[in-house]
Amino acid sequence: MDFNFMFQPFVAVLWYLVPFLIIVGVVKTPWFKGKFGEFLVNLLARFFLDKSRYHLIKNVTLPTEDGTTQVDHILVSEFGVFVVETKNMKGWIFGSATQPFWTQKIFRSNYKFQNPLHQNYKHVKTLQALLGLGDQQVHSVVVFVGGSTFKTPLPDNVTQGLGFVRYIKSKKDFVLSPEQVAEARAKVASGRLKASLATDQAHAYHVRGLVAERYGTLPQRSRGRLLKIVIYPVVLLGIAAIMINAVSHFATEAVAIGMRHSSDQLIKRPQQPVLRQPEIETQPKAAAETADIKTKLDTVIQRVYQPPSELFLARQECNSLIAAVMGNQDARLLRERDKACAQYQVLKAEVH
Repeated sequence: MDFNFMFQPFVAVLWYLVPFLIIVGVVKTPWFKGKFGEFLVNLLARFFLDKSRYHLIKNVTLPTEDGTTQVDHILVSEFGVFVVETKNMKGWIFGSATQPFWTQKIFRSNYKFQNPLHQNYKHVKTLQALLGLGDQQVHSVVVFVGGSTFKTPLPDNVTQGLGFVRYIKSKKDFVLSPEQVAEARAKVASGRLKASLATDQAHAYHVRGLVAERYGTLPQRSRGRLLKIVIYPVVLLGIAAIMINAVSHFATEAVAIGMRHSSDQLIKRPQQPVLRQPEIETQPKAAAETADIKTKLDTVIQRVYQPPSELFLARQECNSLIAAVMGNQDARLLRERDKACAQYQVLKAEVH
């Protein structure tokens, strides 16, 4: 028994559901949230800050004594160098400038995360060492995106949405000359590591190592790699199987529609009468009936295709000449009319 028709509706649903679930899963990952938050901050900076005065440098990975540090955004201007740390989070945020960890509350769930001011402090100090600038020339800025709400008083340099733009514009004292601005941009460009996936992965592993060293947990790189090796092929094979089944189903439907269309055309086409030769009957009665039908058919065909008689043609000629002389009393036409009508009367008398 063929159960394919029973599974086709489920396959059709999975064809749309599996890609949707994959997209939802990617969107909910911390990596995507971080990248999307950085994209929003980058977009806001480009739209609301003067490009000729504020020079944006994004995703900067700098080497340090113990590894690397990664800065989301650097804005270099005559008003100072702004080091921007981005957090894409939702819910209620609790914390203070001195606490090592802040709290994110979503409904009844609480999550701890590192104080972003402390996290950005290392970025600021690394840049100061690279650029040779003082505390008054490098500013730390934290921006939250994603619909979060602060539930405790926070410093002015911890902002939400466009708040970081207002904070940057509030710094109006010139602390760098145009030459220092150009020099700072050149030093960042030459001192940063090449932006690549390998650089990001190396930095992420370094951060996990620091967490393990500080809190006594080992980085899960090997386990994560093994998980990817196992899961990714399974997901790809599942998607490929669904695509093959969908293509096969589409091809089957297309063939069925084509055959149905051809059948409809045959039904709609007017059928021409076909004279079939009667089959030879073994019984004498059937043979006699067949011969009689053939004789009648030949008679009908002969009558239909019999040429017009001489009497009919004579009458037609007489009538046409009578109509011709009604408006024209030409002597020649009158003579032809009389002659044709006389011939018609003679033929008529012979027939009757």
